[in-house]
Amino acid sequence: MGHVISQLITSSREREDSAKYNPSKIYGQNFFGNEDRRSLNGVWVGGAVNCESEVDTGAVMRPLRDAQLGAFTFFASALPHDVCGSNGLPLTPNSIKILGRFQLLKTLTHPRLCQYVDISRGKHERLVVVTEHYESSINDFQKQVQTVSPERVLQIAYEALEGLEFMNKHGMVHRALNAQNVLMDGKGKVKLAKFGLYYMTDHGADVDFPIGYPSYLAPEVIAQGSVHPSDPSQGENPLPSGPKTDVWSLGVLLFELCAGRRLLQNIEISERLKFIITLGCIDDIVTVLAEEHGCLDAIRELPENVLTLLRKCLTFLPSRRPTPAELLVDPVFEGVSCLYAPFQQPVGLFSSSLRCAHLELPEDISQLCKDDDEEYLGERAIDEVYHLWCLAGGDLEKELTNKEIIQSKPPVCTLPNFLLEDGESFGQGRDRSFLLDDTTVTLSLCQLKNVRTPP
Repeated sequence: MGHVISQLITSSREREDSAKYNPSKIYGQNFFGNEDRRSLNGVWVGGAVNCESEVDTGAVMRPLRDAQLGAFTFFASALPHDVCGSNGLPLTPNSIKILGRFQLLKTLTHPRLCQYVDISRGKHERLVVVTEHYESSINDFQKQVQTVSPERVLQIAYEALEGLEFMNKHGMVHRALNAQNVLMDGKGKVKLAKFGLYYMTDHGADVDFPIGYPSYLAPEVIAQGSVHPSDPSQGENPLPSGPKTDVWSLGVLLFELCAGRRLLQNIEISERLKFIITLGCIDDIVTVLAEEHGCLDAIRELPENVLTLLRKCLTFLPSRRPTPAELLVDPVFEGVSCLYAPFQQPVGLFSSSLRCAHLELPEDISQLCKDDDEEYLGERAIDEVYHLWCLAGGDLEKELTNKEIIQSKPPVCTLPNFLLEDGESFGQGRDRSFLLDDTTVTLSLCQLKNVRTPP
């Protein structure tokens, strides 16, 4: 076991020799965790976001269409009150740092990513994030306990890789892929949700909860352990996860779709992590997973290109595992890639292209409003709809409180058990189970549509 872990850590630190994927060229030297991470984290420097990747800061958000507005909440880690920076001034709260990085996430627009809309800061380092949301997800397939056709599996894989590859171009990785975070729009297309949580929290350094789900964590992530990057007692900070981490998580998702069941659900979390690490001693991981979960016949019946994709995604050593960009041009997608057109960045605010270049108006303008049942709200940009929701009296914290996501305690229950004269407290700590709520609450737009909500 120790040999497998050491081999994993060594492999995760290796730089790829291929010029096609050179992290220092694509992401800058900071991607592997050098001291100065400002260029990747998007912290405000000199009044602007300093990021080495090219981002269209004037990008226009997509129309709402069949999407909804969703909100989720988490807590940033609190800083000690008696510690100052090197300049003698108080440290910047982690929630403020997250707010700064979020400004870059708002500019990212891609058909395979759920659009980030807004973020608000509450009491005690609470943050509430507003994002594009859909009720349907890959989790719906798993609830039906049935396998998905190989053709559909390849389509889902290709669409997810498109989103991951776009993130990688901007120096980001997901790290929180699971069935609930791979949403499906009204046309059945993949939409990756919560893809910016790992980025906005500085690779998890600004929060006290782990980012990722045990069954979907890559072996190299488990091998590094749960060391907090800001813990001064640790000698060397763990390296940030790279693009290949998401490829492993995607491989687990695709395997579950092919097998028609979830992996490692009936054992304790510690046993799940041990099982994933022990896969390093196995040559054919896909076959072993199928045998362990009683679906060997279903896996053997898969076409060769699907089996090849699963084996490439579930390659134990990250040095041998392909990146999303490499998988997109892999021969396994020969019959799928032709169905998708290359992504074109939408027209920005200061672009020379006309946003109304293809606008067609009827001869009689009154015909535009003839159909009272037409959904005009869906044609507004997502951020515009959110601002209209706020103007109509929308309250994020109230919505989350009504859904019991935000639960208040009596003040007497939050008092420390022991308090020193200098203000240091002992005994009463924050309940870690409330640091991140994975539930996304849908914001009702009934007030904007003049529709009464059912009693």
